Amino acid sequence: MNARDTLLGGAVGSAFIGLAIMIAAPFIAQWEGTRTDPYRDIAGIWTVCTGETRVPMRRYTPAECAAMLDRTLAADWAPAVLRAVPALKDRPYQFAAAISLTYNIGEAAFARSTVARRFNAGDWPGGCDAFRLWVMVDGRRVQGLVNRREAERRLCLTNL
Repeated sequence: MNARDTLLGGAVGSAFIGLAIMIAAPFIAQWEGTRTDPYRDIAGIWTVCTGETRVPMRRYTPAECAAMLDRTLAADWAPAVLRAVPALKDRPYQFAAAISLTYNIGEAAFARSTVARRFNAGDWPGGCDAFRLWVMVDGRRVQGLVNRREAERRLCLTNL
């Protein structure tokens, strides 16, 4: 049983979570890209595969990178998002967008974000709009993040 199966068949147990992860994985891969050799990202953080920073920095195969993304989304990032905003479990598009944001900014930042606060208040469109606040690196606006946040916002607004 892999991490995704454990998450889906275990404590959370919702088809919506599986759908959100199936939406989020290719979405994240599109924005992160996949590099099998370690590199420093725009913030100078050692990164490998599809934006992974919490694994040994070594060369990976494309298959290892794909498995790593699936595993980390199911085991780490989706549960982190649900801890911050439990109501997302029944909103696959908003959940997928929030997983993408959290994967990029981190669990603690997402949990204290305006996005999470608005979602928890039931302001779904306002939460989606708040994705636009996360476009800075080291105090400078990064066009790639502006583009990613607009795409996440559009995904988030799906079926609202």
